[in-house]
Amino acid sequence: MIKLVTSILLVVLSASIPTSAQNLPTATVVSVGDGDTLRVNQRGQSITVRLGCVDSPEIGQNPYGQQARDRLQQLLPKGKTVNLRRIDTDRYGRTVAEIYLNNKSVNLTLVAEGKAVVYPQYLNGCAATKNQFLAAEANAKKKRLGFWNQNNPVMPWDFRAGKRPSTNTQSTANNNKKCDPSYPDVCIPPAPPDLDCGQISQRRFRVIPPDPHHFDSDGDGIGCER
Repeated sequence: MIKLVTSILLVVLSASIPTSAQNLPTATVVSVGDGDTLRVNQRGQSITVRLGCVDSPEIGQNPYGQQARDRLQQLLPKGKTVNLRRIDTDRYGRTVAEIYLNNKSVNLTLVAEGKAVVYPQYLNGCAATKNQFLAAEANAKKKRLGFWNQNNPVMPWDFRAGKRPSTNTQSTANNNKKCDPSYPDVCIPPAPPDLDCGQISQRRFRVIPPDPHHFDSDGDGIGCER
C-alpha cells in the first residue's frame, strides 16, 4: 500500500513537469521571505517572486507558517539556480511564478508535502497542471501532512482577513471532567479502565503520548482511524 501511494505521488509530481522546464528563464535564489515568497536575481536584477497557484500558512499560524518557510528555505538555499515560469505580476509588483528545481515544480512539492495549499482563486495560472495540484492536496489532506494535521485549519487567505480558529469548547469542557490529557479532542476516562476503539464512538482524534489505551496503533498521532 505504501509503495502504491508513493508511486501515485511520484506520478503527480512528474506529471506536472513541462518538457520545456529546462528551457525556462533561470534565476539565482537570494533569500526566502516566507513559505511562498522569495527574492531572486535574474540577469542582474533583483526580483521578488510570489509562488503562483498556491498559498502557504502565514507566519502567525504557528507552527505551520514557520514550517513552510523553513521547508522553502531548505529546498531553495541562497545561491541555488532555478527556472521560473512567469504567470503574472500581482498588485504589489511581485512576479507570480512557478519555480522549478531540477525540472520539478517547487510549488507542487510544497502542496504535496502539506506545506502549502492550493489557492483556488488563482489556480487558473496553472491550468495545464490543475489536476495534479488538486490531487497532491487531496493526498496531503488525507494523510494529514503538515498544515492538514489539525482539526480546524484556517485557510491562509481567511487568516489574513482576520478569521481565527474557533475556541474548542469541547476541550474546555473536557478539562472540567476527569479526562485523560493524552486525548485532547475527546473525553476518555484516565486509565484504567482498559478500552479499545470498538468500545468508543469517536474516530480520528489526536493522541499525545503516552497513549495509555493504545488507540494510536500505527504511531501517527491519530487515534482510532478505522
